[in-house]
Amino acid sequence: MKAMKNNRQHIRHTICIRVKITHTSIDEIIVETKNISDGGLFVIVSPDKLPAIGTVVQGQVQGIVEKATIVEMKIVRVANHGVGLKYVGV
Repeated sequence: MKAMKNNRQHIRHTICIRVKITHTSIDEIIVETKNISDGGLFVIVSPDKLPAIGTVVQGQVQGIVEKATIVEMKIVRVANHGVGLKYVGV
């Protein structure tokens, strides 16, 4: 079996944060992070709950500050247990 190449540019930090993800195809969904880095985050969610790889969605942290900034993120990875999102324009 061939090992997958690790393309990570940023250190991941394991942390559970609630994030609201919105897109016209799904309205909105609240998910929890598995980890986060300076480049993006991995959220625990059934992949069929979010749009396809390449789709840009909006994300907003929940419960930490009253009105957190809304950030655009691109879906870049899909796994059985979640979805990887990369920050866009950050």
